[in-house]
Amino acid sequence: MKVQRLDFTGRIAIVTGGSQGIGAAIANGLTAGGAEVHVFDRAGKAGPGQVFHPVDVCESGAVAEAVASLGQPASLLVNNAGITRDRSLLKMSDDEWQQVLQVNLTGAFNLIRAVAPAMTTLGYGRIVNIVSINGMRGKFGQANYAASKGGLIALTKTAAREFGPKGVTVNAVAPGMVLTEMARQLPEEFRAKAVEESALKQLPEADDIAAATLFLLSDLARMVTGHVLKVDSGQYI
Repeated sequence: MKVQRLDFTGRIAIVTGGSQGIGAAIANGLTAGGAEVHVFDRAGKAGPGQVFHPVDVCESGAVAEAVASLGQPASLLVNNAGITRDRSLLKMSDDEWQQVLQVNLTGAFNLIRAVAPAMTTLGYGRIVNIVSINGMRGKFGQANYAASKGGLIALTKTAAREFGPKGVTVNAVAPGMVLTEMARQLPEEFRAKAVEESALKQLPEADDIAAATLFLLSDLARMVTGHVLKVDSGQYI
């Protein structure tokens, strides 16, 4: 599918993990809408017309420095950077637990804390955190991932309450399994199980997640905050 163009002319946007998959689809949608897009990622590259910043979101100092380097303050933020280190609880190592929490949850906190002062001063901001239905229901072998995304949902709602009076909305998009390149490389049985769970009997693609995210970043969603929008083909239900 093709993401519908929304108008983001004059907006400065940050997309973490924006060099591939869902993040790239979001970044490309913002660029098509006229935003100046800055991709924060550890490695990779930005899309056409975008600026790449090699940033480890776990490092608060590096995040603050990169945000300050933009010249103009960002009014749009998408926290998409995330990793998995799947293993059952009893076999999970300290590092596997900490790495996932650091990137998925602390990384988002670092970005929100860095951009929020300018947004609240400006009286305008849109923040969207990419979470997961597994942060709402749990999943075998994903204690670290589910905990990080569940924590990010709670962070979303807290930030929405704190920043709402200043004109900043904070929302989350919760995918289930998405047909990214990574998902296509999984054994067919995993994709088949996700399809079986879904109500629509097909899986969303990266552009489907981008479309929901762009809506929440746009002024069409100006009265929406603290919301978790599931884009999962009905896997959760």
